[in-house]
Amino acid sequence: MDIPKYKIALIVGAGEGLSASLARLFSREGIRVALAARSIEKLGALCTETDARAYACDATKADDVERLFGLVEREIGTPDVVVYNASGRSRGPFVELVPSEVERAIAVSAFGGFLVAQEAAKRMLPSKKGAILLTGASASVKGYAQSAPFAMGKFALRGLAQSMARELSPQGIHVAHFVIDGGIRSAARTEPADRPDSMLDPDAIALSYWNVLQQPRSAWTWELELRPWVEKF
Repeated sequence: MDIPKYKIALIVGAGEGLSASLARLFSREGIRVALAARSIEKLGALCTETDARAYACDATKADDVERLFGLVEREIGTPDVVVYNASGRSRGPFVELVPSEVERAIAVSAFGGFLVAQEAAKRMLPSKKGAILLTGASASVKGYAQSAPFAMGKFALRGLAQSMARELSPQGIHVAHFVIDGGIRSAARTEPADRPDSMLDPDAIALSYWNVLQQPRSAWTWELELRPWVEKF
């Protein structure tokens, strides 16, 4: 079987948690890593640890995203793995939601994903290879009370991923959407002692992303749901 080999990964919406776990895993596998976020000051330690380069980018702005890809291409090379890990939230009772905040949340969760994926696809289509991975959530498939903007954004991102997979997979680009159905463990957010592994380990999630990247194209996953063993469907 022909297992894909990747050389350069771009992670958009980088920070602590899943993005950091992905950067560490990619780096261990010999992949050069570029990290993009609105604020890159927080990425200094991770860049040192993984030999990654950080780029400031507002993923909701087309000019910023185009500039990001241009810089990565010139300074590292054309990414053949692109991960969109950004999301926006605006919480509250439905009738009290602020329209401008809702607009921003949807733009970060969905429109930014479109902009990043489009720039990635433009560069991958000529060689007919590459992978675009989009991070979803429980809200990608079920809406929650007082969380309508997050659901709108994540539902849209899932629809984008499905449409892209149908169009781009036959052209050699692996598009996959990940439904992260549960809380992700962090230094500030740990599970209670009587419920071990009741939260998702970011390193375990990253390994699932890697496993998808290793799939031969005869059996590609377009969507994967991940949840801790105690999470209800």
